[in-house]
Amino acid sequence: MYRAWDEGKMSKVMNYGLIGCGMMAQEHVRNIALLPEAAVAVVYDPVDDLAQAAARLAGGARVANSLEDLLAEPDLDALVIVSPNDCHLPQLRQIVAQRPLPILCEKPLFVDPAEAAEVEELFRDYPHPVWVAMEYRYMPPVSAFVAQAEAATGGIKMLTIREHRFPFLPKIGDWNRFNARTGGTLVEKCCHFFDLMRLIVQSEPVRIMASGGQAANHLDESYDGQTPDIWDNAFVIVDFANGTRAMLELCMFAEGARFQEEICALGPQGKIEVQVPGPGRFWPPALGAAPIPTLTVSPRDPKGPYTVEIPVDPQLLEAGDHNGATFYQHQRFAAAVRAEAGVEVTVTDGAMAVRMGMAAQQSALTGQAVTLI
Repeated sequence: MYRAWDEGKMSKVMNYGLIGCGMMAQEHVRNIALLPEAAVAVVYDPVDDLAQAAARLAGGARVANSLEDLLAEPDLDALVIVSPNDCHLPQLRQIVAQRPLPILCEKPLFVDPAEAAEVEELFRDYPHPVWVAMEYRYMPPVSAFVAQAEAATGGIKMLTIREHRFPFLPKIGDWNRFNARTGGTLVEKCCHFFDLMRLIVQSEPVRIMASGGQAANHLDESYDGQTPDIWDNAFVIVDFANGTRAMLELCMFAEGARFQEEICALGPQGKIEVQVPGPGRFWPPALGAAPIPTLTVSPRDPKGPYTVEIPVDPQLLEAGDHNGATFYQHQRFAAAVRAEAGVEVTVTDGAMAVRMGMAAQQSALTGQAVTLI
């Protein structure tokens, strides 16, 4: 066992406990397997078939019969939470009370605005790293965009993030079909993009305006007599404290698009944009090879756009749906657990992304701008 926080008790393998064993959990398992000296040791999911499948994928991990049982595993170095959104906070409470360990928690941290203060208090003096999973930061083309945006623009004044993608996929218990369990689309899906906005702009949001709704997806579905109320499209405008304006455009009935994400920043010296394809497994083989991410810089003077391709390692593309991001995120999280680096996506970052999503949901429902302090 590798315990960077417990000197003298270190060995080579870092053992993970996996909480939640659905589709995204399996992506985490595949990427942990690519790390040196790392293994998923124990898994838990209330759906036994999912737990058994994740255990096999991990090469024979132990299947725990409860979260309490998982946390009792003696040889644990870190936890990965990949359960449905509304399970995150109850599980975090139990971890803090029973077995504090380093945590990588999928977004969002919470789904109810009333829970924000509790999350902050829960981790105020927590003795281990807590990392909120914001995979989009770590896509190689997005990382290249972030690294070059300030210089290419001469100081970002406008930022646009567009995601044109496939509808929500089926999930166990259909939890992602309803606002009550997800926090709403602008929380469940879009806290990634609000996190990216803060990272790129390097400022805090002060006002959010939004319009969104459910136009095409899931309208003919019914679960226990209830029709899904999860939104499938939105526009969101964010004003930042440093004067930068940012916009999100989301459409979840656009899986026919060549690129899934497009991010564009503009400033007095020029424009930079990146185009990122969706999961390769959704690309029709009849159309040939899947698109390669591109980055384009368009200076104002001298004029002359130039474009470069940013290919992603095929092994990483095979390991998940996020253009290699899950692997790079796990590399950095492991370094934080080993006390070799700091946490890059903190509880504060994760909570602010949720607050922005909730403010956008509120603005769209009320037709009024929401001020954030």
